Amino acid sequence: MCGIVGGVAQRDIVEILLQGLQRLEYRGYDSSGIALVSGKGTLERVRCVGKVQALRDSLKNSPLQGGTGIAHTRWATHGAPNEVNAHPHFSEGRIAVVHNGIIENHQVLRQQLQTQGYVFSSDTDTEVIAHLIHANMKNNDSLLKAVQYTTKQLTGAYGMVVIDSTDPECLVVARSGSPLVIGYGVGEHFVASDQIALLPVTRRFAFLEEGDVAQVTRQQVLIFDASGEAVTRAITESNVVHDESDKGEYKHHMLKEIYEQPVAIQRTLSGRISDTRVLDNVFGENASALLQKVKHIQIIACGTSYHSAMTARYWFESIAGVSCNVEIASEFRYRKSVTQANSLLVTLSQSGETADTLAALRLAKKQGYMASLAICNVDGSSLVRESDLVYLMKAGPEIGVASTKAFTVQLVALMMLVTEIGRYNALSSAQEAEIVQALHALPQQIEKVLEMDAQIKVLAEDFADKQHCLFLGRGDQYPIAMEGALKLKEISYIHAEAYAAGELKHGPLALVDADMPVIVVAPNNELIEKLKSNVEEVRARGGLMYVFADKDANFSRDESMKVLDVIHCDPLLAPIIYTIPLQLLSYHVALIKGTDVDQPRNLAKSVTVE
Repeated sequence: MCGIVGGVAQRDIVEILLQGLQRLEYRGYDSSGIALVSGKGTLERVRCVGKVQALRDSLKNSPLQGGTGIAHTRWATHGAPNEVNAHPHFSEGRIAVVHNGIIENHQVLRQQLQTQGYVFSSDTDTEVIAHLIHANMKNNDSLLKAVQYTTKQLTGAYGMVVIDSTDPECLVVARSGSPLVIGYGVGEHFVASDQIALLPVTRRFAFLEEGDVAQVTRQQVLIFDASGEAVTRAITESNVVHDESDKGEYKHHMLKEIYEQPVAIQRTLSGRISDTRVLDNVFGENASALLQKVKHIQIIACGTSYHSAMTARYWFESIAGVSCNVEIASEFRYRKSVTQANSLLVTLSQSGETADTLAALRLAKKQGYMASLAICNVDGSSLVRESDLVYLMKAGPEIGVASTKAFTVQLVALMMLVTEIGRYNALSSAQEAEIVQALHALPQQIEKVLEMDAQIKVLAEDFADKQHCLFLGRGDQYPIAMEGALKLKEISYIHAEAYAAGELKHGPLALVDADMPVIVVAPNNELIEKLKSNVEEVRARGGLMYVFADKDANFSRDESMKVLDVIHCDPLLAPIIYTIPLQLLSYHVALIKGTDVDQPRNLAKSVTVE
């Protein structure tokens, strides 16, 4: 969840490292730091608490210069977010390390190193790595060999970059469970935890595999696998448009990404549907032949992706006629489960590097699933490389920590999967054509929903003094209520919970009073009368309700209930439509609360630790 950038070049790379950190800041922003090998052959370092701008400001007073260096922006796991815990970490003034991940046996290693005379200045697990590499240099004739030996002593996850002041034109990198990419230049090479950090200096990348250790110099890159054998990793040309990470005319990345949803959906549909059907093999080469055999779906995801999976569960069973289970990745990997016959494993991740989802995929591969399908936004990510079938979302970079466009594009991808699998089961050609036509109309409908922004901005003022909130939905709108609650709590810090509306009488009604706003999503579907009854239960107990309702749903308005009309839409895709106003509401409430919308406290974008 932290950001790493490193490089070895003939030119000064300080600005390259700083720009890279700023591009990765959405991955962690508790503290940051930079270390370089100076022209005198010594390690020099500057570290700061807070965002990368603080580091940039500090470097004006304590400038560094050098062609070999590493930098890091941190999301704290071990140790408070302060300067002594910030990366890079040193050992004996010779070894410097930046690290993403968690070293699970760090306490045992710390005790062993302390008995050898090493003094620790931080509370981090990363400092253990620095001292361990320094200790292993005594019995190895190169930094590469010392790092290779060190990796065999570590338990846990790591993506690390190491420099040695006595070998000033060399980086050594190692990857296990936490992503690293090598950027190839001319007479210079770079490393990072995400290619987006390096796009201004190169577009040629190689992704390290699990267990890889690489030696990076200005002239060459040597990669070795977990067994120590020299290997070649494919170099690919990136077509990512890095300008998409700029906010443009918008105040925040989140708002920009909310408004990008019509274009993102058009992009994900392009070349994948005709006028009447989902095209063959959009989920990978020969996917259609495999999907014909699927009789059960197991979806694994985390956070926002879990909510899209929960929505799709309704679709798989009601539209495709195929059973579907959904499980949080961190739970799936630690329980004994039964694999049903002809099961397709579907993993969802915006980044493709979500640690729990990756670990669940690797576990599931041993459990007899027919195949695995990754729905992901990042080409070349670990999830993409390790899955049998792949659907690239093409949503464009998502920088805001609170996911918006990735969620709706995931839902579109899942509906397409439902449609193709349903084609071989319970779905008629006429029904498929109806779904495809609704998908074609979706971007324009979202444009219409975005016109509600001014109304929602006014509505958000009612939440200025609120600390708690309930969200209600029924059927496939229940996961949308869950996603709305997550968005509100993520960026406004209001405690929010979601319930299936029929569950109110089984406990949550005890919370309802005039200080507890209740938000309801209410498309005009077969459950609307049931939902109205649930709303009356809240009204009878003095609750204040905010209802996002189909304009034809005929909710009665009074001072206890504010109703915002949402355009009429196909019930099949109503979950996508009703997501949009909840995103806008959370955004405007966060503005009123004065929180950091794009980088909320305690969170980071790509969760690469367990």
